Amino acid sequence: MNLSLTQRLSLVFSVLLLACCGASAWLQIRSSDLHEKEVIQSLSRDLASNIAHNPALSGSDSDGSRKDALRQIFGQLMVVNPSVEVYLLDQDGHIEGDDAPQGHLRRMQVDVRPVQHFIAGDPLPILGDDPRSIDGRKVFSAALLPRVGNRPPEYLYVVLQGEAHDELAARVAASSVLRTTLWSMALVALLGLVAGLMAFGLITRPLRRLTDAMRQFDANGEPDSQPVIQPAIQPAMPNAMRAAPSRSRDEIATLESTFAQMAERIGRQWRALTRQDQERRELVANISHDLRTPLTSLHGYLETLSMKSDSLSDAERKRYLAIALAQSVKVGRLAQSLFELARLEHGNVQLAWEDFSLVDLVQDVFQKFELSAEARRIELRANIPPRLPNVTADLGMIERVLTNLLDNAIRHTPDGGAVEVDLAVRDGKVSVTVSDTGPGMSAEVRAGLFQRAFTSGGAHRGGLGLLIVQRMLQLHDSQIRLVDREGAGTTFCFELHPAGSAQKGGRAAVPVQ
Repeated sequence: MNLSLTQRLSLVFSVLLLACCGASAWLQIRSSDLHEKEVIQSLSRDLASNIAHNPALSGSDSDGSRKDALRQIFGQLMVVNPSVEVYLLDQDGHIEGDDAPQGHLRRMQVDVRPVQHFIAGDPLPILGDDPRSIDGRKVFSAALLPRVGNRPPEYLYVVLQGEAHDELAARVAASSVLRTTLWSMALVALLGLVAGLMAFGLITRPLRRLTDAMRQFDANGEPDSQPVIQPAIQPAMPNAMRAAPSRSRDEIATLESTFAQMAERIGRQWRALTRQDQERRELVANISHDLRTPLTSLHGYLETLSMKSDSLSDAERKRYLAIALAQSVKVGRLAQSLFELARLEHGNVQLAWEDFSLVDLVQDVFQKFELSAEARRIELRANIPPRLPNVTADLGMIERVLTNLLDNAIRHTPDGGAVEVDLAVRDGKVSVTVSDTGPGMSAEVRAGLFQRAFTSGGAHRGGLGLLIVQRMLQLHDSQIRLVDREGAGTTFCFELHPAGSAQKGGRAAVPVQ
């Protein structure tokens, strides 16, 4: 059967309730019957003894007169109390005398052991054989008759609930009293069933809500379209507080809270994957654009040299080859940058920690750009405070960071401008600031500067160089920041640990932002 959890619980509860009601009714009837038998047997405990001491029985010495006296007493007693039946038993339990109508006796011998237990005073109720039934047992009263002469002992056996009592009990069982009792029990069972079903409905409501949310949840769907789950135990708590594990003892509430946390985490991861996928698409598109220009130029000049090699002069041939060589160098640098970025993001990069002078490193990097800066009349300035401490880092990576930042600054600084490097100690770290007097960046470019690679042309300041800088500094537990300053230009800043204070040992990989 395709039933819900609530329906299965309700079905099991209904079956158990009906079984418990039936068992309770049977136990109640059984207990009432035993109580009635014990009361009747206790009240009539001395009945047989009183009959046995009747002078008519004790004075009779012949079999005929004794049996006639017994039959006469039996008849009188059964007239006074129709529910009793009186029998005379020998020592083995054979019936020697009775006043039963013809054909009513079903067995002529009863078990004398219950009779002996009764006479010995054992706890009541004690059930004995019913002579008018094949296998029935009823409460009784018994006594040992006075011995006459050499006769063996005999028992007076009085069944306290005879056929007349059974007929009357059967008529009462069919009366309105019993029907009222049964209807009362049915009403109680119905009320218990309704209350139980309502309780199961309230208990399983969080499960139904969680089931609906899980049914609507789509791991491949849009994050904003996922169902919002608010556990009943935390209806007014903010998201930051609901993220903590539930301490409730209610397993359903804990499950609901856990699923809410899982759905929220999946949503964040999905949004991050969506953003990263978009960034990769833009990165591929921008790199394709950067590669297309030098490759087209390289292909054009090589094709010209191939087709017009006989008609070109030596000067033209050298100029074309120089242009093609420059374009191939540009393509090689871009490919190397792509490889380096991929290695930083996904490779097992280990840092070569060492202590070195940042002042010497800045001077070495300045020498790389000295000629290109002089050609465009760009001034390179370094502001270095006295007694600047050494830093602990990977020398090669920090050199690459400074190289990329200075190259980026020089390329976007107009002729006659300036590029400045400031070194300082702030908050126990060595701060490095690289600024220029270029046109600066728009708000749109600033917002996604370190999230994707922009094309290198125009006023854009992004590209693979800044992404590589960001990943390398992340390996040093540092971040590259864009600093707002008054006037034109762009300023980048990052910090390094001074010698002796940095935690050595690089991370295996840098997480993609």
